[in-house]
Amino acid sequence: MAANTLAEIFHVLRRRPDVEAPNLQAWDATDLLLLETAVQLGRAGSTVAVIGDRYGALTLGASAVLAPASLRVHQDLITGERALRLNAAELAGPEAADAGPGFVQLPLGPELLAGADTVLLQLPKTLAELEEIAAAVALHAAPGVRLLAGGRVKHMSLGMNAVLERCFVSVQPQLARQKSRVLLAGGPKPATASQRFPVVEHLSELDLDVAAHGAVFAGPRLDIGTRFLLTFLAAMKPARHAVDLGCGTGILAAMYARQFPAAAVTATDQSAAAVRSALATARANGLADRISVLQDDALGTFPDGAVDAVLLNPPFHVGAGVHAGAGLKMIEAAGRVLAPGGELWTVFNRHLAYLPALERHVGPTVVEGRNPKFTVTRSTRNPR
Repeated sequence: MAANTLAEIFHVLRRRPDVEAPNLQAWDATDLLLLETAVQLGRAGSTVAVIGDRYGALTLGASAVLAPASLRVHQDLITGERALRLNAAELAGPEAADAGPGFVQLPLGPELLAGADTVLLQLPKTLAELEEIAAAVALHAAPGVRLLAGGRVKHMSLGMNAVLERCFVSVQPQLARQKSRVLLAGGPKPATASQRFPVVEHLSELDLDVAAHGAVFAGPRLDIGTRFLLTFLAAMKPARHAVDLGCGTGILAAMYARQFPAAAVTATDQSAAAVRSALATARANGLADRISVLQDDALGTFPDGAVDAVLLNPPFHVGAGVHAGAGLKMIEAAGRVLAPGGELWTVFNRHLAYLPALERHVGPTVVEGRNPKFTVTRSTRNPR
């Protein structure tokens, strides 16, 4: 189908291959406000870069209402990249299959931003991620670039303004509408834009250097779930091939590789920032020859029965909402890729009812430990 209005485009958008549920939507009021603000500011026909588009609303909307000279997009999550391509194909219809999508997907950096005079940004959750993005725009975009950064008012803070002010001469909050607001930034200050990512910090309790790009969960710190799971490291079996699923900065991968020197370890995550961080962590600790990294959606490219151990600290949020779907998807994936007798070690918040899913998708599951906040389990893969 061909769609020309934002209402028509948004009606077609879906989240797949990401988790879909009645309370999870593929676009929000911020997408609409960013696009309408860009039109009002006369940004039609400009060279547009889109950052943080979740499922295609900004990219496909910009293509329709801004008619950009060129359109480049960066999405941190591989599920977002795939959803954008699927939604673009659905909107274009089979008759336009050979025409190309009308946009290019690129990593955050010079190729994405060179010559861009309009940047549309869904504000990220953390100030560190915003800092990395704002610095990249200030350093690589056109001198006259206008950055339109939008978010839900309840998730915005004055700290976001401060981060943008370090990279731009002018930062102007616009009027809120439908509980969303746009910050309009211009006048890039490349001389003061920080290029400090990935940040590397030494965790003395693990004697480990941890590297983190801005978008990665917990930054260069040790989150409390991972800390608890690591107390069981000595009880884990050595594996020929182990996987740190949802690796973040790669702390579990690094500690497992250090504990079991004969094991090959794969650190994998949906997030490009996480995978880049895990690789930097491996290199910082002399483990790059033992740890490989892979951006993937829940081990989708792994063959069945290919690994002997999986370590998992699953998320319990999908975007800004609480939802167990992502964790359940990862548990199912772990069961598929484990060889018979292989083990899945999982740490999760005590209130989450993951035990039935672990038994169903993996096999017999033993609770190895509990503390006031977390449960750690060991699940052994049943024979197939």
